[in-house]
Amino acid sequence: MCGIVGYIGKKQAYPILINGLKRLEYRGYDSAGIALLDGDLKSYKKSGKVKDLEHYLKKKDLNGTMGMGHTRWATHGAPNDVNAHPHLSETKDLAIIHNGIIENYYTLKEGLLQRGYKFLSNTDTEVLIHLIQDIKQNEKVGIDEAVRIALNEVIGAYAIVVLSKDDPDVLIAAKTASPLVVGVGKDEYFISSDVTPFVEYTKKVIYLNDGEMVIIKKGKLIIKTIKNLIKTPYIQKLEVDLERLEKGGYEHFMLKEIYEQPRSIMDSMRGRFNTSENRLVLGGLNEMEHRLKNLRRIIFVACGTSWHASLIGERLIEDFARIPVEVEYASEFRYRNPIIGADDMVIAISQSGETADTLAAVELAKSKGANVFGICNVVGSAIARTCHAGAYTHAGPEIGVASTKAFTAQLTVLALVALSLAEKRGTLGKRDFKRLLIALEQIPSLVEKCLASNDEIKKIAKRFKDSKNFLYLGRGYQFPVALEGALKLKEISYIHAEGYPAAEMKHGPIALIDEHMPVVVIAANKSTYEKVVSNTEEVKARKGIIIAVTKEDDTTMRNLADYTLEVPETEEVFSPMLSIIPLQLLAYHIAILRGCNVDQPRNLAKSVTVE
Repeated sequence: MCGIVGYIGKKQAYPILINGLKRLEYRGYDSAGIALLDGDLKSYKKSGKVKDLEHYLKKKDLNGTMGMGHTRWATHGAPNDVNAHPHLSETKDLAIIHNGIIENYYTLKEGLLQRGYKFLSNTDTEVLIHLIQDIKQNEKVGIDEAVRIALNEVIGAYAIVVLSKDDPDVLIAAKTASPLVVGVGKDEYFISSDVTPFVEYTKKVIYLNDGEMVIIKKGKLIIKTIKNLIKTPYIQKLEVDLERLEKGGYEHFMLKEIYEQPRSIMDSMRGRFNTSENRLVLGGLNEMEHRLKNLRRIIFVACGTSWHASLIGERLIEDFARIPVEVEYASEFRYRNPIIGADDMVIAISQSGETADTLAAVELAKSKGANVFGICNVVGSAIARTCHAGAYTHAGPEIGVASTKAFTAQLTVLALVALSLAEKRGTLGKRDFKRLLIALEQIPSLVEKCLASNDEIKKIAKRFKDSKNFLYLGRGYQFPVALEGALKLKEISYIHAEGYPAAEMKHGPIALIDEHMPVVVIAANKSTYEKVVSNTEEVKARKGIIIAVTKEDDTTMRNLADYTLEVPETEEVFSPMLSIIPLQLLAYHIAILRGCNVDQPRNLAKSVTVE
């Protein structure tokens, strides 16, 4: 979950590294540091955000055309100066940065302690750099071979960059189960957790596979496995614009990404269907068509917001294609013995494509013979490369830690998956199929209408900025929206919030309702509308404060609720893509009014690449 960046070339490394850390800060922001090699190996690190490091470095020697940087999300050891990266070897001539968790670090550390090594930090990373030093000294090998041998003793996840004072023209990086990408420029190379730190310098990238290391020596790049097998670099063209990585006049990335949803939804459906021809083509599913002939069941594996999207995907597929569907937390799925086989399809959803638990669930499903389909946003990510087939969401880079446009983009692709399966199985008539395609095509313009309520939502946010608790209620397609709305609020405002099926309120949560409890009721479903109205009456009878998300011109709920957030009418199956918009904005404005950092909420990071 940390962010790492490295550079070797002819430019001064520091400006590239510090700018890269700013772009990677969504991955972690407990502390940050850099190391530069310019004759001497210089290492500087500081607890706090990248801006704190930048201030600390104002009067430091920052010369050097080779270096690396790290922004941390703490795992082993508290977030402080000592535990910040880079970490140095005991001889001070080796430096390392690391994203991941070394699971057997305690065993390795015990062995090093017995050999007389001393440790300054509480991190697993310092163990690795001491191990590399130990191998380099005792086995009389070069730095690249010492790193390779050390990694064969490591159990866990890692993406690392290593510098050696004795090897001033060598930069080494390696990965297993944590993301790492190489940017290939003219007489220069970049290493990073993702492509954002170097998009303005090169469009050529190499995505490293697990168990691979890259050695850049005297301007030449070598890729080999940690088992010492040489690999041929596969260079791909990058399709990310610098403009999409900037705030573009918005105060925060989260607000920008909320407002980008009409475009990200459109981009996620673009080229995949034609309403005039009543035709839908989802390439990834077509690739798997031979695997789907005897399809018995679909299982979703996901975490967080992607799990909420999966709950809606479950309903879409069962409604359209009449296939039994289960939704699993990836973190739980991987630690039991699920009964799956060749007639099952596992759909893995992850914005980053690097979520450790989801990736492990994919590997488990494949080992049991299941057909695995991935839905993710990041081209070249681990899940995209591991699944049998899949579909990208095309939401564009999502920098804000709290997911917004990725959620609606996932719902868009899930709708297309459900419709495509229905078409292949003949479970939808042509008229219904076309009606649903037309309704889906209209969603981006309807989201625009939802965004027009921003100023009204801001006023409502002022009323509730000091609330201690929130309850979100929904039924049917809106129950997952209640979960996602509650998650957005607690993620960025630190207000306790829970999402519940509206009818389940009577099985416990109703005891919490009084005149101080705001209750968000999502009443945008036709099929359960009267039931939701009755549930709202129960809240009102106990003096709860009601914020209702309703369809336009819903006078019943408007008269019942204290505040209303209206959304346009659409097909009920697509309504979550509209009803979530005011809840995203409500969470955003409440958090801003509370003085919270909405793009970098405490204790969180964007990509959960560790268990």
